Amino acid sequence: MRDLSWGLVGTTVLEVVHGGERYVVKAGDGLDRQLAREVRAHGEWVAVWSVRGRAPGLVWADAGAKVLVTRFLPGVLVEGTGHEFRAGTYRQAGELLAVFHGQFSTVDEDFEARTRARALWWLDQPHRIDADSLARLREVIAGWPASSSVVVVPTHGDWQPRNWVVEDGVVGVIDFGRADLRPALTDFARLSAQQFRGRPELEVAFFEGYGERPGDSGAWGRHCVREAIGTAVWAHQVGDEGFERQGLRMIAEALEM
Repeated sequence: MRDLSWGLVGTTVLEVVHGGERYVVKAGDGLDRQLAREVRAHGEWVAVWSVRGRAPGLVWADAGAKVLVTRFLPGVLVEGTGHEFRAGTYRQAGELLAVFHGQFSTVDEDFEARTRARALWWLDQPHRIDADSLARLREVIAGWPASSSVVVVPTHGDWQPRNWVVEDGVVGVIDFGRADLRPALTDFARLSAQQFRGRPELEVAFFEGYGERPGDSGAWGRHCVREAIGTAVWAHQVGDEGFERQGLRMIAEALEM
């Protein structure tokens, strides 16, 4: 019925109709690393939302073939509509995220070391980060803890209005290609860099729904640096100049924290 593919990466997303029912079929190309995450998320975590009609229900998946079929979740994308800047949208988003985070937790002994190495790996890839910022980033990362036990929970990984839909005023969630076990605070980064800027009422509404903000200032600062680097470098690789500019701005702001 419709091609819903994003176009920047090699993932095909189609809306199809079969037997009078609407579905979404996702298929990854040879370079895809997200379908496996999405399959795992649907198999282990998404049910807390899908049983409430707030996320697509899993129909069939094959991680090896990089194919996923879910039921179609009706609604319009929040991003770019009047819902994007309504406090009620963010209160619901906070409530939904609290349920997702609250279903499971464990301790990851290697999170800090792994994400530290990943940040340095990103900096070794082609990018347009200026030399002074690059040197400061490497200096900042060198001071991070090499190892530390961190509590991790199921996270969406791209928690923002681009991945929310609304139907009759009810917010739902789509796209689990970045879902993984991480510290809960990592799901706040996209909103902090985007919709919360200059709109404190949206942040207040979000945490009215979510509850107390987890984590500490040191962990939040490290994540802001990691998120900024990943955004700037990835966006440069795929040619998304607008998102790249956001990443470069995020780097400047993270270095001022």
